[in-house]
Amino acid sequence: MALWDRLKESASTMQAQLTAKKNDLTSGAFRDSSMAMCALVAAADGTVDAAERQRVAQLIATNGVLQNFAADDLRRRFDAYVDKLTADFAFGKVSVLQEVAKAKKKPAEARAVIQIGIVIGGADGDFDKDEQAVVREACFALDLPPHEFDL
Repeated sequence: MALWDRLKESASTMQAQLTAKKNDLTSGAFRDSSMAMCALVAAADGTVDAAERQRVAQLIATNGVLQNFAADDLRRRFDAYVDKLTADFAFGKVSVLQEVAKAKKKPAEARAVIQIGIVIGGADGDFDKDEQAVVREACFALDLPPHEFDL
Protein backbone atom coordinates (compact mmCIF):
# COMPACT_ATOMS: atom_id res chain seq x y z
CA MET A 1 0.00 0.00 0.00
CA ALA A 2 1.39 3.38 -0.95
CA LEU A 3 2.24 5.88 1.77
CA TRP A 4 -0.50 8.25 0.57
CA ASP A 5 -3.11 5.46 0.81
CA ARG A 6 -1.94 4.51 4.32
CA LEU A 7 -2.10 8.14 5.37
CA LYS A 8 -5.65 8.57 4.05
CA GLU A 9 -6.73 5.31 5.70
CA SER A 10 -5.13 6.29 9.02
CA ALA A 11 -6.72 9.75 9.01
CA SER A 12 -10.09 8.25 8.09
CA THR A 13 -9.83 5.65 10.88
CA MET A 14 -8.88 8.30 13.41
CA GLN A 15 -11.75 10.54 12.35
CA ALA A 16 -14.15 7.61 12.81
CA GLN A 17 -12.72 6.96 16.30
CA LEU A 18 -13.11 10.63 17.18
CA THR A 19 -16.69 10.70 15.96
CA ALA A 20 -17.51 7.67 18.11
CA LYS A 21 -16.21 9.54 21.18
CA LYS A 22 -17.83 12.89 20.33
CA ASN A 23 -20.17 12.94 23.34
CA ASP A 24 -17.23 12.41 25.72
CA LEU A 25 -15.20 15.28 24.27
CA THR A 26 -16.96 18.34 25.65
CA SER A 27 -14.60 19.82 28.23
CA GLY A 28 -12.93 23.20 28.03
CA ALA A 29 -9.55 21.47 28.38
CA PHE A 30 -10.27 19.39 25.27
CA ARG A 31 -11.44 22.48 23.37
CA ASP A 32 -8.31 24.45 24.25
CA SER A 33 -5.95 21.51 23.68
CA SER A 34 -7.42 20.61 20.31
CA MET A 35 -7.25 24.20 19.03
CA ALA A 36 -3.66 24.46 20.25
CA MET A 37 -2.89 21.21 18.41
CA CYS A 38 -4.47 22.53 15.20
CA ALA A 39 -2.37 25.68 15.45
CA LEU A 40 0.81 23.65 16.04
CA VAL A 41 0.17 21.53 12.97
CA ALA A 42 -0.70 24.56 10.83
CA ALA A 43 2.49 26.35 11.93
CA ALA A 44 4.73 23.27 11.99
CA ASP A 45 7.06 24.69 9.34
CA GLY A 46 7.36 27.97 11.26
CA THR A 47 4.95 29.96 9.09
CA VAL A 48 1.23 30.06 8.37
CA ASP A 49 0.01 31.86 5.28
CA ALA A 50 -3.55 33.18 4.98
CA ALA A 51 -4.64 30.31 2.73
CA GLU A 52 -3.35 27.69 5.16
CA ARG A 53 -4.98 29.46 8.11
CA GLN A 54 -8.29 29.54 6.23
CA ARG A 55 -8.02 25.88 5.19
CA VAL A 56 -7.39 24.71 8.77
CA ALA A 57 -10.14 26.98 10.10
CA GLN A 58 -12.53 25.41 7.57
CA LEU A 59 -11.51 21.90 8.68
CA ILE A 60 -12.12 22.90 12.29
CA ALA A 61 -15.55 24.32 11.48
CA THR A 62 -16.64 21.19 9.61
CA ASN A 63 -15.18 18.56 11.96
CA GLY A 64 -18.13 16.80 13.60
CA VAL A 65 -16.27 16.19 16.85
CA LEU A 66 -15.58 19.88 17.32
CA GLN A 67 -19.22 20.83 16.75
CA ASN A 68 -19.72 20.46 20.52
CA PHE A 69 -18.26 23.99 20.63
CA ALA A 70 -19.21 27.29 19.00
CA ALA A 71 -17.35 27.67 15.69
CA ASP A 72 -16.53 31.34 16.28
CA ASP A 73 -15.04 30.52 19.69
CA LEU A 74 -12.90 27.75 18.17
CA ARG A 75 -11.73 30.07 15.40
CA ARG A 76 -10.81 32.80 17.90
CA ARG A 77 -8.78 30.35 19.99
CA PHE A 78 -7.09 28.85 16.92
CA ASP A 79 -6.18 32.31 15.61
CA ALA A 80 -4.75 33.34 19.01
CA TYR A 81 -2.53 30.25 19.12
CA VAL A 82 -1.39 30.74 15.53
CA ASP A 83 -0.57 34.38 16.32
CA LYS A 84 1.65 33.25 19.22
CA LEU A 85 3.42 30.77 16.96
CA THR A 86 3.97 33.19 14.09
CA ALA A 87 5.22 36.01 16.35
CA ASP A 88 8.02 33.84 17.75
CA PHE A 89 7.79 30.16 16.84
CA ALA A 90 10.17 28.77 19.47
CA PHE A 91 8.71 30.81 22.34
CA GLY A 92 5.13 30.39 21.10
CA LYS A 93 5.55 26.63 20.79
CA VAL A 94 6.36 26.34 24.50
CA SER A 95 3.19 28.25 25.39
CA VAL A 96 1.00 26.36 22.91
CA LEU A 97 2.33 22.98 24.07
CA GLN A 98 1.30 23.97 27.59
CA GLU A 99 -2.22 24.45 26.24
CA VAL A 100 -2.06 21.03 24.57
CA ALA A 101 -1.03 19.52 27.91
CA LYS A 102 -4.34 20.64 29.49
CA ALA A 103 -5.91 17.41 28.17
CA LYS A 104 -3.36 15.23 29.99
CA LYS A 105 -5.67 14.48 32.94
CA LYS A 106 -8.15 12.56 30.77
CA PRO A 107 -6.46 9.91 28.59
CA ALA A 108 -9.39 9.70 26.14
CA GLU A 109 -9.22 13.46 25.55
CA ALA A 110 -5.42 13.38 25.27
CA ARG A 111 -5.61 10.67 22.59
CA ALA A 112 -8.35 12.58 20.78
CA VAL A 113 -6.16 15.71 20.68
CA ILE A 114 -3.36 13.72 19.03
CA GLN A 115 -5.83 12.18 16.59
CA ILE A 116 -7.12 15.63 15.65
CA GLY A 117 -3.53 16.71 14.99
CA ILE A 118 -3.03 13.75 12.68
CA VAL A 119 -6.34 14.34 10.88
CA ILE A 120 -5.52 18.04 10.37
CA GLY A 121 -1.95 17.22 9.31
CA GLY A 122 -3.10 14.64 6.79
CA ALA A 123 -5.98 16.68 5.40
CA ASP A 124 -3.87 18.08 2.55
CA GLY A 125 -2.57 14.62 1.66
CA ASP A 126 0.91 15.26 3.05
CA PHE A 127 1.50 14.67 6.75
CA ASP A 128 5.05 15.99 6.45
CA LYS A 129 8.04 15.61 8.78
CA ASP A 130 7.50 19.01 10.44
CA GLU A 131 3.86 18.18 11.19
CA GLN A 132 4.79 14.74 12.49
CA ALA A 133 7.45 16.30 14.72
CA VAL A 134 5.05 18.72 16.43
CA VAL A 135 2.46 15.97 16.93
CA ARG A 136 5.22 13.81 18.43
CA GLU A 137 6.12 16.68 20.80
CA ALA A 138 2.46 16.96 21.73
CA CYS A 139 2.47 13.24 22.58
CA PHE A 140 5.25 13.90 25.08
CA ALA A 141 3.34 16.89 26.52
CA LEU A 142 0.35 14.59 27.02
CA ASP A 143 2.40 11.67 28.40
CA LEU A 144 1.42 9.46 25.46
CA PRO A 145 3.84 7.19 23.60
CA PRO A 146 4.29 8.47 20.01
CA HIS A 147 4.55 4.90 18.66
CA GLU A 148 0.88 4.40 19.66
CA PHE A 149 0.10 6.75 16.76
CA ASP A 150 2.82 5.48 14.39
CA LEU A 151 4.92 8.60 15.01
